[in-house]
Amino acid sequence: MALYAIGDFHLSFTVNKPMDVFGSEWKNHVKKIEKYWNKYVKESDTAVITGDHSWGHNLEECREDLEFIERLPGRKILLRGNHDMFWDAKKTAKLNEQFKGRLSFLQNNFYTYETYALVGTKGYCYEGKDSYEHFEKIRDRELIRLRASFEAARAAGYEKYIMFLHYPPTSIGETESGFTRMAEEYGAEHVVYSHCHGKARYDDSFHGMVNGIDYHLVSSDYLRFRPERIL
Repeated sequence: MALYAIGDFHLSFTVNKPMDVFGSEWKNHVKKIEKYWNKYVKESDTAVITGDHSWGHNLEECREDLEFIERLPGRKILLRGNHDMFWDAKKTAKLNEQFKGRLSFLQNNFYTYETYALVGTKGYCYEGKDSYEHFEKIRDRELIRLRASFEAARAAGYEKYIMFLHYPPTSIGETESGFTRMAEEYGAEHVVYSHCHGKARYDDSFHGMVNGIDYHLVSSDYLRFRPERIL
């Protein structure tokens, strides 16, 4: 049994959104995802997919994309990404009910891997695309959701945590953030995130050990579509 992570599948079986316009590494990316997932992830393993699963705007448009993920080996836990329009954060419980036994959705809750609690939320970082006031509003809401995930795990008796985000844990140039401080507060051993695409963005945030926490960037193009083993 192993724990893997990867993000940003950007599937589009139903909608017309070819990914190769974003770079040659995205050519035939769905085949690469399937090839390397089947090579590394076994049926007994757990894999967390850190957001941006589908370009579809609703569940019907995402149906084939989610079915593709369902067919992959292992237990799949999905985190919400900024492009996951099908996922209303307030209706996560409904998604978990609808996909019970097939896919699990991580939002205001937690899952487990051996003695670890898997906690997380979408997160948010400042990219200059909105006002700073709007950024603060979204960031603070995500911090509330992340704390709810940690507290639910703590209330259930868990003391070891792995934290998942879609966005990087810091904005460019930051040496800490509310997300990194919360990871340190609860003693998370790993922080796993994605969202950063292309060589110019891979170093936007932390890699490796920072203040005793191991940070992992798992954007699919950064990993060359190979899931990263976390434990």
